[in-house]
Amino acid sequence: MQDKETHTTEDLEMLRHSTSHLMAQAVRELFPGVKVAIGPSIENGFYYDFDYEPGFTEEDLPKIEAKMKELVKKDIPVEKRVLKRDEAMDMFRKMGETYKVELLESIDDPEVNTYVQGSFTDLCRGPHLPSTGKIKAFKLLSLAGAYWRGDEKNKMLTRIYGTAFPDEESLNKYLNFLEEVKKRDHRKLGKELELFSISDEVGAGLVIYHPNGALLRYLLEDFERKEHLKRGYQFVTGPHILKLDMWKRSGHLDNYRDFMYFTKIDEVDYGIKPMNCLSHIMVYNSKVRSYRDLPIRYFELGTVSRHEKSGVLHGLMRVREFTQDDAHIFLRPDQLHQEILGIIRFVQDVMGIFGFDYEMEISTRPEKSIGTDEDWEKAEKALKEVLDDQKLPYEINEGDGAFYGPKIDVKLKDAIGRKWQCATIQCDFALPERFDLHYTDSDGKRKRPVMLHRVVLGAIERFIGVLIEHYGGRFPVWLSPTQVIIMNITDDQEPYVRELRDAMVREDIRVEVDSRNEKLSLKIREGVVKKVPYLVIAGKKEMEKGSVTVRMRDGSELKDITIQDLISRIKEDNTLRR
Repeated sequence: MQDKETHTTEDLEMLRHSTSHLMAQAVRELFPGVKVAIGPSIENGFYYDFDYEPGFTEEDLPKIEAKMKELVKKDIPVEKRVLKRDEAMDMFRKMGETYKVELLESIDDPEVNTYVQGSFTDLCRGPHLPSTGKIKAFKLLSLAGAYWRGDEKNKMLTRIYGTAFPDEESLNKYLNFLEEVKKRDHRKLGKELELFSISDEVGAGLVIYHPNGALLRYLLEDFERKEHLKRGYQFVTGPHILKLDMWKRSGHLDNYRDFMYFTKIDEVDYGIKPMNCLSHIMVYNSKVRSYRDLPIRYFELGTVSRHEKSGVLHGLMRVREFTQDDAHIFLRPDQLHQEILGIIRFVQDVMGIFGFDYEMEISTRPEKSIGTDEDWEKAEKALKEVLDDQKLPYEINEGDGAFYGPKIDVKLKDAIGRKWQCATIQCDFALPERFDLHYTDSDGKRKRPVMLHRVVLGAIERFIGVLIEHYGGRFPVWLSPTQVIIMNITDDQEPYVRELRDAMVREDIRVEVDSRNEKLSLKIREGVVKKVPYLVIAGKKEMEKGSVTVRMRDGSELKDITIQDLISRIKEDNTLRR
C-alpha cells in the first residue's frame, strides 16, 4: 500500500487488520497478563478480543491509542514467519497464549503463518503492511463483551472496536458520520419520543410499545392494510402455535429448530410459529381450487417468535418477537413472472413513499435445504428473469436463500447511506409438494401450484427502528403520532385552546394540548424535543384576532394564520407523497 491510498477493498482490509495487530501490541505492552484471542478487520473497521481479568474501561481507550501512536512513530518492521504447526503451538503455549493454542489445535495445516512486530507475535494468515509507520489514521471506538468463538458456554472476553483509514480526512469524515448515527440511534430517540421500551423484567428482545409507539405502529399497519387491499390481497389470520407434526412436515424442525420455541399441551408437542406460511397453506388447502382461482394472495400482519441469541439482540432491529407484513401467493407456474413483477412494483411504490433508495440481491440455495435441484433452478431462473427483464441490477449472494427456496432481498439505503434488509421475495416449489397442494387445470388434471413468500416492510419492529433513524425521529406529518401541540400563554386562553382542539379533532388531526402553567419558552422547547410538526401558540392577541401563531418543525413561523387555513395546510401535509 502506498502512502497515497487507492482505497481498494483489499487495501483497506490490510490496513485495518494491521491496525488491529497494532492495537493488540499496545494492549500487551500496557496491560501485563492480558491474553489475546482474535482480531480481524470488519466492515468500516476492526476489533480484537482480549482476556484480561481486571477488565477494560472506556478510560483505557485513550491510553491504548496513545501507545499505538508511539508504536507508529517507531516504524517497527512487520515480519512474516512460517512455522511448523507444532512449533507454533509450543511457542504460544510458553507465552501463555491459550487462545492461540486452541486455534492451532483446530488447524490441520502442517505449517502456519505468524507475524512479528517488535515485542508482539501473532498467529495470522495475513497479509499485513510492512511496518507500523504505514498506519496513518485510526481511532478506538468502543468496548463490548464477546464470548470466545461466539459460544455462550465459553468465557466472556472484552472486545475493543476501532477504525482506520488511509488519511485523517477520511477518518474525520467517518467519525462525523458516527456522530450522526448516534444522534439518530432509534434506542435513544425511542426513549426521548416515548415510543417503546425493552425491559429485563419482561425479557430480552421483547418490545413494549408506549402510546406514541403504539399509535405509530397503528398508522403504519393501517397504511399496509389499505395498500394490500388495493392490490387484491385477502386478509387471513393464523394461530401462534401449531402442532409439531406440521413443523416436521414443512421441514422447519430439521432446518430451523435452533430458532424455534416449543411447548406441550395435553401431552401433545407444539411449536410456536417462527413464520406464518403454514396457516396460509392450510387456508389454501381448505377447498378445491381451480386454475381460474389463481393467483390467490393471502396477507397477514402475523406475529412470530424466534429464538435469537442474546448477543445479537439490538433494540428494535433484532428482537425475539415481531410482526411481519407477511403474504403468500399461490399461483400457476405460468404466472410467476407477472406476480414477482407485481411484488417488485409494490416494493418500489412503498420505498418511494418513505424516501428510500435500495439495492437488490438474489440469495441462492443454502447447504441446509429441501426440494429438488430442478425446482431450485426453476425458482432462481424465475427471479433472475424478472430483474433482468426490468433491467434492475442485482448481486448474487451465494448460499443465503431460505431453506425452501431462493429469494430476492431488497436492501434499503437510509438518509445517511446505511443499508438495511427489509423486503424479500422467496420462490418456493418445495412446500406445495410437501403439503400436497394442487389446483384443477383447464385440462381437468391436478397440477401443483407454486408459492411466493414475501414481505414488503419486513418485520414491523425493525422497519420502525429503520424509520426512526432514517427520519431522525422527524416523521412525516401523516406518520407523526402527534401532529399538533396547542399551547396557551395564560389561563385566559383555555376556552379558545379547547375550541381550536375540537376543530382539529373534527378533521381527524392528531392534536395535544399543553395548558400547563409553565413558561411558553419551556413548552416550545419540549415540543421541539418531541419533534412535533406543528407547535400552535394561542395568546391574548391570537384569541382576539381569531388566529394562531405556528412554530414549524424547521424553525420557521407562521403568524396570524386562521385556524381554517392552518387545518387546510395540515391536511395537505398529511397526504402521502408518491
